[in-house]
Amino acid sequence: MNIRAGDKMKPFMQEFIAGFILIMVLVVFTVGGLSNLHDAQELVAGLILLATLIVFTLGKSPVFRVDRAGMSIIGASLMTAFGILSLEEAVQAIDAKTIVVLFSLMVVVSNLKLAGFFTYIGKVVFTHIHTGKTLLLAVIFMSGILSSIVINDIVCLLFTPVVIMICLKVKVNPIPYLLAVAMASNIGSACTFIGNPQNVLIGSLSQVPAGEYFLSAAPISFLGLIMLYLAISFKYKNDLSVSFEYKSDNNSIIHKYLLSKTIIVLALVIIFYLVGFDLSLTASFGAAFLLINARIKPERVYEDIDFNLLIMFIGLFIIIAGVEKSGLLDLINSFLPPEYMKEIPLFSVMAIVLSNIVSNVPAVLLLRYYIPVDEQILWQALALLSTIAGNLTVFGSIANLIVIEIAKKQGIKITSRQYLKIGFPLTILLSIISIVWFEFIN
Repeated sequence: MNIRAGDKMKPFMQEFIAGFILIMVLVVFTVGGLSNLHDAQELVAGLILLATLIVFTLGKSPVFRVDRAGMSIIGASLMTAFGILSLEEAVQAIDAKTIVVLFSLMVVVSNLKLAGFFTYIGKVVFTHIHTGKTLLLAVIFMSGILSSIVINDIVCLLFTPVVIMICLKVKVNPIPYLLAVAMASNIGSACTFIGNPQNVLIGSLSQVPAGEYFLSAAPISFLGLIMLYLAISFKYKNDLSVSFEYKSDNNSIIHKYLLSKTIIVLALVIIFYLVGFDLSLTASFGAAFLLINARIKPERVYEDIDFNLLIMFIGLFIIIAGVEKSGLLDLINSFLPPEYMKEIPLFSVMAIVLSNIVSNVPAVLLLRYYIPVDEQILWQALALLSTIAGNLTVFGSIANLIVIEIAKKQGIKITSRQYLKIGFPLTILLSIISIVWFEFIN
């Protein structure tokens, strides 16, 4: 491919100008801005936060080729470069427990994949299904249940190809089933502290017992899965009125030893967590045990680790800590007083709106400052509603985008309109029910 000199020059000039402006701002800040350091720090922290939220909202920078993980690194670096945080404060801002839990669960799921777990599930379950509606029901509850015990993004990454393969094999319209995978993974993951990244974070930050949260959130998740089934059944009733015979391939490889070992480890991690052990301890021990393996090369396990997600979390911890220290958070509080945010309806609406504007992880990091230490019900509302909010639009959840991108590679197009027709009314109705539920149990 021939690249003209002008094509090379344009991005070079953009990068050069951006770097020059950044250096000049840094010089002015450190030399001339010291007379009013507090205001300068607020301004810089606000600009860093704004740039970060823009990238998180769009998924990438509108100018440079910077993704969410890259923006997290840039923002965190600028917080220390401008002296808003010292290196020691930046390191202390990182919630190590959240990072450990996410990494450890990824190791567990990677072992499940290598063992052929998702293929095995398809072989065992789908061979007994012969109608479109039964297949939809199975897809919804399998996606929902799996997403409640392992991170939903990874479930979508591994389960979506299985669903597409089955749909193509029995010659049914795959769109309703793929919508079911995405939406059910969000709803199912909402009922535990290990179902998605933002809930892992909330489980680490809050003092809410895992069992207590599950008991309060599980009824809503179960109801949500039923509502999802009814909504898709109504919308795609003609596509689901089919019968078929599915026969699985006998040449699929299942590593029974690794599968049994991983399932036992995952079960023990969850059990010990539910009885009160620290999740970062149990999950890391489980991951370490699985890495003691004489059959699977460690590189194959690491291939499925989402390091971008881990980097994104680390950067966001530092950015939000910088915003807090700069005093910008106090300024934000003047527009949205914390005393009003103690009300479940207003807090819940803010969680839903912010989760769809800036993504659910930044929303959780921002809204946590509005939750008093003893207000456990707000932590539970934040965990449930920031996750359910992922079904409002196609861009509300990374899980949605994973399903759509995998489908696109297989020549299956899912439009935003198709998603919105199911996701929007379902999310609004389920959110109202959730708010009423939390008001009732409060």
